[in-house]
Amino acid sequence: MRSLPSVRCCLFALVVSAISVASFAQVSIAIRIGPPALPVYEQPLCPAEGYIWTPGYWAYDYDYGDYYWVPGTWVLAPEAGFLWTPGYWGWGGDRFLFHEGYWGPRVGFYGGINYGFGYFGNGYEGGRWDHDRFFYNRSVNNVNVTNIHNVYNTTVINNTTVNRVSYNGGSGGINARPTHQEEAAQRERHLPPVGAQTQHLEAARANPELRASANHGRPPVAATPRPGAFNERGAVPAREAGAPYHPEAHGGAESPRGNTSVPRPENNVPRPPAPTHAKDLTPHPRPAAPNTGNAKLDQKYQQQQEKLYAKQQQEHQRLQQKQEQDHQRMAQQQANEARTQQMEQRHQQQTQQLEQRHVQQQQHMQQGQQPANRNQPKPPR
Repeated sequence: MRSLPSVRCCLFALVVSAISVASFAQVSIAIRIGPPALPVYEQPLCPAEGYIWTPGYWAYDYDYGDYYWVPGTWVLAPEAGFLWTPGYWGWGGDRFLFHEGYWGPRVGFYGGINYGFGYFGNGYEGGRWDHDRFFYNRSVNNVNVTNIHNVYNTTVINNTTVNRVSYNGGSGGINARPTHQEEAAQRERHLPPVGAQTQHLEAARANPELRASANHGRPPVAATPRPGAFNERGAVPAREAGAPYHPEAHGGAESPRGNTSVPRPENNVPRPPAPTHAKDLTPHPRPAAPNTGNAKLDQKYQQQQEKLYAKQQQEHQRLQQKQEQDHQRMAQQQANEARTQQMEQRHQQQTQQLEQRHVQQQQHMQQGQQPANRNQPKPPR
């Protein structure tokens, strides 16, 4: 029980941080120039079974006002049956916005970007799960069959015109919209990037050679066999830039006038990612049984915890159902992009307020129980 308040305090801090970062990303920085083209590179050898390819992409460093390359890498799937939906840059009407990637049972919309190696703009052709084993399509993946036997060969016919454009919408961007299947995938249970991916991103951000202004769209490390393995033997450089890179794109971010005191976010991918929908929230664990040494008091606290837990679960489910109904109604009405965006912003605000309220409720309950806990005699060892 002693550790639970500290965990909730940390969670509360993370939620507040996520809300703050999300709001800063919306109002403090305007990226007017899209990321460089995707570089041309080879895929490193898959290190072991269960690893899934996550393609490289251009992220943005607000401190330097520059894009930087996050190398493609093999990542161990967080759960059997889960696939990676890559993140992508999209034009939001007055600036470029980054849509973070996620793990889920199906691959959702990733901007129609042709990342290669099975990610050809729609879905994923690089492999499939069979119960708890992942089978690799050798026609698009670099797999050593001596070490990995669960493979197959399916030729992929890519009807998409091959280009290296790395963003959706805007001037020169990919003109693609999510299908009904991709919209359905976005509403399923998701997991954010795993810890290894976060560390991989931060390592790329800290490497000056990966900035677009330094490598001109041709990063010296384009892909790695494992996250963060920039200096390992299997890391590969880009063969060439996807298109000529113009240095004047450096510094393409603008701060709003008269608001220079607004802090800048640490990265274009907020950490932790701000949840957009109730289904994106990590379920709260069931509270542990109190152990004050007083059986009656423990029973009282247990009832309080279970009552709050059940109430929060119901509120979570109601909000999730309401948001799903909103999505269905918008789809039936064939709402335009502006209305859809307003709905998504409203959903994000609802979700963050719900999570903040739940964390505060848990924190308040724990604080109310702590003094009594300290006054009770300790149980014998």
